[in-house]
Amino acid sequence: MEKGPERLPVIAILDIGKTNKKLFLIDEHYRIVWENNCRFPEITDEDGDACEDVQALTQWVHSSLQEMLAMPQYRVKAINFSTYGASFVLINEQGKVIAPLYNYLKPFPGDLQNKFFAQYNQQQELPGITASPILGSLNSGLQLYRLKYKQPELFRNIRYALHLPQYVSFLVTGHACTDITSIGCHTMLWNFREQQYHQWVQQEGIADKLPPLCPSDEVMEVKLHGGAYQVGAGLHDSSAALIPYLASFTEPFALISTGTWCITLNPFNDSPLTSEELQQDCLCYLAYQGAPVKASRLFAGNEHELQTQRLATHFQVAPDYYRQVEFDPLIIRRLQAPGAPVLTSFAGRSLAAFPDYETAYHQLMLDLMAAQQQSTQLVIDNTAVKRIFVDGGFSKNPLYMHLLAAAFPEQEVYAASVAQATAVGAALAIHHHWNTRNLPGDLVELKYFKAESPKQKA
Repeated sequence: MEKGPERLPVIAILDIGKTNKKLFLIDEHYRIVWENNCRFPEITDEDGDACEDVQALTQWVHSSLQEMLAMPQYRVKAINFSTYGASFVLINEQGKVIAPLYNYLKPFPGDLQNKFFAQYNQQQELPGITASPILGSLNSGLQLYRLKYKQPELFRNIRYALHLPQYVSFLVTGHACTDITSIGCHTMLWNFREQQYHQWVQQEGIADKLPPLCPSDEVMEVKLHGGAYQVGAGLHDSSAALIPYLASFTEPFALISTGTWCITLNPFNDSPLTSEELQQDCLCYLAYQGAPVKASRLFAGNEHELQTQRLATHFQVAPDYYRQVEFDPLIIRRLQAPGAPVLTSFAGRSLAAFPDYETAYHQLMLDLMAAQQQSTQLVIDNTAVKRIFVDGGFSKNPLYMHLLAAAFPEQEVYAASVAQATAVGAALAIHHHWNTRNLPGDLVELKYFKAESPKQKA
């Protein structure tokens, strides 16, 4: 009897962003051999605020895994997950979802915020101890505090609050756990000094709603659709995106992970957060093996999307017309000439002041880069960082990359392409459970950008 073709061993990764939900099969050389993605329309919670459709997401997880595991040409050995952070899925004793997946941008009640900080931040130390700027619902621990006082019946019925990566893992394993990369992501839950939950989490009974901690690099064996698979607990996407770089480089570097948020991560900065850094949206993440990573955040991808929509409407072009705009040092020189209007935000500029889309888009990128330079500088100051890597959407944007190189002339600036860094990071986190090969030496592809002087081009 003739033997069929060998099935390619792979790991399946579900990579869930705010906008795109992606599926990947990755081989033992960390090459993506199959991918798919989709988007869901948002729904609203009981207050009319936009939120993720958790039921649609749940159905998509189940159907996607069924599809991937059934592919005859691949042998799935393991499964892991990376998702956006600061978001809880609330389940009851029966494992059923009992509330909307509240958006981390949901307005936080002012009266409750005042009550919380009056009780737990009397010495003004809570943000520093928890490495969390005061961010309202983006401090996901405060989402649970809000439910306790605004929806006590719902709070009583919560068996577990699962950060989104762990909820997706729970759908596959049936095992509820808490992962350090989610807890260590501006949640205000974790005491970075003592490496345990902060006292307020115990005092408010919230610790009882959080399942046991599990290591980010461990797996559970799960039987599914007739096969046995090694399944990870899932990772916060920003921490997952860092893993390919930590695996590839030992010299100090910073990574700007770009998407809806542009997050500068410096794994080589272990200095305690200062109150000034916290006020400027700095924080610490916890890497998948528990080490703190100083980071700064900028909502630049979101701003770029809003402003390119505005530009498209004004100049009557397609929403993605910006992809055709090439970096022009002469336009930069004109926009930076003495006497040019200085504003802190492109949103405040009149589009009538620009002769064409290209000029307006260059100004948008200059304004975004002014904010990016300030944000990144916060976490690379006083460290030995000599290289800055950029991954995600802006790494493919020539204006962003050229302007970043000009903004950081003392560092080497690279567009880093790890095909789908968060997905590859989630696969690398559990490498030793599914992959017997050595890590490849070419995980990260780099393209160098040299600071270019507009004056030389004039």
